[in-house]
Amino acid sequence: MTRLFVAARPPDDVRDHLDAQVAQLRETLPGWRWVRPEHWHLTLAFFGEVDERRVPELETRLARAAARHPSLTLALNGLGAFSSLRRATVLWVHVDGDRDAVGALAASVAAAGRRTGVAVEERRYRPHLTLARRRTPVDLTDQLASARDYQGPTFAVADIVLVESHVGAHVEHLDRARFHLGHRA
Repeated sequence: MTRLFVAARPPDDVRDHLDAQVAQLRETLPGWRWVRPEHWHLTLAFFGEVDERRVPELETRLARAAARHPSLTLALNGLGAFSSLRRATVLWVHVDGDRDAVGALAASVAAAGRRTGVAVEERRYRPHLTLARRRTPVDLTDQLASARDYQGPTFAVADIVLVESHVGAHVEHLDRARFHLGHRA
């Protein structure tokens, strides 16, 4: 069994720009588990534990799904929190730009997983990039007052990635396959 998800990654310059904004927050927000910038991604579908025998068919279906969608133009703008700023357990950055197209791509990726017989997380899709997590909720209203206005650079998403995730003391993400958007498989 392999833990898998599908993601779009912002390019290095976009991550560097966001990292400069987040650096100050890391110092002023104790008790958070911060995602390393090289692991920042926009999750399109989380599959969880997948039987290795299903992966080749999953890859074929993901390639077809990606081919049906054009490249996207996105931006990371404004920080927020789940479940709310007053009861924050996940700190995230909002995704702007082709949001409807991202939602459609995420739906196609999830459908590819279901057609392969893979369990897909069933919840309303809200495009975001997770920055940090914590177990107990805290009020971030004051700490995020200025960060909520963050404006990142616009970037293109031309491909998506099937990622193998290893959790534990150190999280590791390994790219299993890359699928180009808008290219017929």
